[in-house]
Amino acid sequence: MASWQEFERQAPELAAVARRLMDGYRHKVLATLRKDGSPRVSGIETSFKDGELWTGSMSGAVKAADLRRDPRMALHVTSRDPEGSDPSTWEGDIKLAGRAVEIARADVPASFETPEPGSHLFRIELTEVVWTRVEADELVLDTWREGVGVRQIRRK
Repeated sequence: MASWQEFERQAPELAAVARRLMDGYRHKVLATLRKDGSPRVSGIETSFKDGELWTGSMSGAVKAADLRRDPRMALHVTSRDPEGSDPSTWEGDIKLAGRAVEIARADVPASFETPEPGSHLFRIELTEVVWTRVEADELVLDTWREGVGVRQIRRK
């Protein structure tokens, strides 16, 4: 698994786009796995601190229980619809996959405001990042996978 900082080192251009879109949209969608293995999606916010991507939740949140039981997760950052009828004006969306590692209160970085008692803080470790967009008449996906690097897929 790679930290955000490691992802930036390996794929600086893709990381810059991902960061711009993530910073531009406060609310994201988090996918976790329920106890029975079925998917759950929840609204979430993220932040960047000390070269890492972070998220958290309130005490008793089911998404936190899901992540504590099985840290595998995916995060989706959508964007505005394209302007007019030209799909290439769409800035695209970002999807990240990896795992969420809970950080114990004693290990919370000093740069964080102390979470409320009972809240959960997770550091996101990445295995995959995908930027999907439209260029001319093609769907374009820039993908990064840990250990593989960046590649681009174009579909008509």
